[in-house]
Amino acid sequence: MKSKDSQPAAALAASVLIVDDEAGVRQFVERVLITAGYRTTVAVDCTEAMAFAAAARFDLLLTDVMMPDMTGAALAARVREGDPDLKVLYLTGHPDRLFEEKEAPLVQEAFLEKPCTGAALRQAVSQAITGSILMRAPESTVGS
Repeated sequence: MKSKDSQPAAALAASVLIVDDEAGVRQFVERVLITAGYRTTVAVDCTEAMAFAAAARFDLLLTDVMMPDMTGAALAARVREGDPDLKVLYLTGHPDRLFEEKEAPLVQEAFLEKPCTGAALRQAVSQAITGSILMRAPESTVGS
């Protein structure tokens, strides 16, 4: 439960709510996005994520699909009750599970399969928020 800001203009200071039940994944995603200039808020579970979303507006919800307390798709639906235009990026080791719950992602949704590199994560986040790729940096990888 923390929020960190960084200054690089490449990301246009977009804010990202990160939700994953795996600490290593949360730390990797946060590190990659802060380095790229995004403002991040990290939630350890869906309950905490909903509290953060109720208190502030985010440009992107970056969530795991399978978590113990609820699915990422259910979380996105709940958060969108207060922010219907919220963009969502699902980071998942189980993309098939996402499509069990949803026929197809909405226009404001995308998914990135784990494991992924830092570069792939930055590109996916940039495209989800702005519609274009804004930055390049060294590679690192997140596991499933």
